[in-house]
Amino acid sequence: HGEGKKLTFIDRDRARIADGTYTTCVRPGPDWVPDWILRAAKLDVDQEEDEGHATDAVLDFKGMPILALPSITFGLSDKRRSGWLAPTLALDSQNGISVTTPYYWDIAPNRDATLTPTVMSRRGVNTEGEFRYLESNYNGQVTADFMPDDRLRNANRWALFTQHSGTYDSGLSAIGKFGLNLNINHASDNNYYSDFLATGTGFNQLLTTRTLLTNGALTWGRGNFSASIGAQKWQTLQDPTAPITPPYDRLPQLTAHWGRINDGGFDYSINGDFSRFHNSFFYTQQPNADRSVAQAQISRPFIAPWGFFTPAAKVHASDYRFDSPLANGATSANRLIPTVSLDSGLVFERPASYFGRGFTQTLEPRLKYIYTPYRNQSLIPNYDSGAYDFNFATIWADNAFAGDDRIVDNNLVTAGVTSRLLDPETGAEALRLDFAQRYRFSPQQVTLPGGTPEARGWSDIMLGAGIHWTPKWSMDTVLQYNLDTNQSTRSSISTRYQPSNFHVLNLTYRNDRILDTKSVGVGWQWPLGDIFGGGNRSELGVRRSGGSCSGRWYSVGRLDYDLIGKTLSNVIAGFEYDTGCWIGRIVLEKLQNGLGTSTSRIMFQLEFKGLTSVGTSPLSALRDNIRGYEALPRQAAPPSRFTNYE
Repeated sequence: HGEGKKLTFIDRDRARIADGTYTTCVRPGPDWVPDWILRAAKLDVDQEEDEGHATDAVLDFKGMPILALPSITFGLSDKRRSGWLAPTLALDSQNGISVTTPYYWDIAPNRDATLTPTVMSRRGVNTEGEFRYLESNYNGQVTADFMPDDRLRNANRWALFTQHSGTYDSGLSAIGKFGLNLNINHASDNNYYSDFLATGTGFNQLLTTRTLLTNGALTWGRGNFSASIGAQKWQTLQDPTAPITPPYDRLPQLTAHWGRINDGGFDYSINGDFSRFHNSFFYTQQPNADRSVAQAQISRPFIAPWGFFTPAAKVHASDYRFDSPLANGATSANRLIPTVSLDSGLVFERPASYFGRGFTQTLEPRLKYIYTPYRNQSLIPNYDSGAYDFNFATIWADNAFAGDDRIVDNNLVTAGVTSRLLDPETGAEALRLDFAQRYRFSPQQVTLPGGTPEARGWSDIMLGAGIHWTPKWSMDTVLQYNLDTNQSTRSSISTRYQPSNFHVLNLTYRNDRILDTKSVGVGWQWPLGDIFGGGNRSELGVRRSGGSCSGRWYSVGRLDYDLIGKTLSNVIAGFEYDTGCWIGRIVLEKLQNGLGTSTSRIMFQLEFKGLTSVGTSPLSALRDNIRGYEALPRQAAPPSRFTNYE
């Protein structure tokens, strides 16, 4: 809805409005006063350039001016365009009051950039820049951040994150095309991880780990052969209260692969890897090394609708050259380790009916035998191996360790069975029951440094269930049970109830006796009217206008409670209010960012549908932490491009 005292048509594409107003609130009657309205002394509209320009504009909300805009240019459609984006306001315990005013530059249809200066009352001025590009054969983005003289640490702070991926023609017919992948991730100091998690910039999505990887690789392939040459280097953001050992750099790494599938019924492949491992002796207390690895494998799958049988064999060969002698004086080491396996499974199906509903019920037993002879590897340093988590996927793995420095000795059989109830028309899974356990004929001898070997005999039992009986209800549970102690080693239960749009309730319980953790969690998005009454109003009825207070309140949040420490570990809680032409959101977030430390912030946003948003958006935090969360619906009218760009 818009009005003006005077409308002047300059030509067929241009017009000027004097003392104009604009709002997307629906007008129910002649005495209507909209919740929000944009007033401008002069409003120029250019249909040819697809833009509008307002002079001396003021945004009123509930009769009060909240944003003065001396000059503003905005798009007339959802077409991308350059311009200042809506400012955001944030408040948190670390940064104080933060005001962010991004500028978006539409360079070309396939290139754009965003410059985001942020003034923090407790720290200073932070500037973030992002450049994105997309070409037919390559794409990527560069994100940089700089804060001079950060008062929090009395130092200059910066970070750089880049991604590039492309395919290029060498110009030589013998070589053809090659690929280039490049990732650069680096921060100025160890505290960057904790100090910039709550800045409100895009970096809080990138800083999800204290180890930042910079790597690059040239790749090439032809037919069944592929190869690469690259390097990777880690930056570890150390916390003095919880130091970690940095991963090893690979300077360089060369890989090669050749393989064929279904060649006369056989699958076979050869993989090679050469890596130069480097790290600080201060952290590792072991020498750096050159490692060469080759692995050849062959299998013959027999597959039918009623089951499968796959015999397989592989051999792992590795050679090490150390920079300094090991404890036994050796400066080199090598291994040759074969592995054979027999994997088999059956599939039985039958029609079934439960609670008046027809299904296809399956029974899927599986049996796998693995044999790997013991080779003493205790003196070989560990450069990239880690123990797999014990779960339904890894219980069937040939090796208990990821990486190439530890090949576990195996003489074991794994048995399991899965039963499912499937909808005969759609194939949707209504129920899934899983069981798996393995038996060792000989005790495990190969371990990681400080690791505990598995004894001869039965492993823990893995039990799992997934119930998705109706679209409204779902439940998933996993239990790892120890027969010797008659106790669960680990267990988790998660339940979700989602009866309709904007209604979701999640409940979780986790117990891990290995890590000595036990927690419960609840996450939700729910209209308050459905809790305290008034829930029988239609969705359209409560959001049909913005000229009154007939909107709808929603409660949103997630709480994680530590049952051992008796504390709330993470808290996200707030409210949303939707009137039809504007949405208000206020959310409190408190997250752990270290041992005994946390960061709190309040996110408040007003979204004026069809125009812009003011404040700090909590949508990313809500989507990341509340499973099934849905952003409240937008007005059907096309939104202005003068909004937060994502």
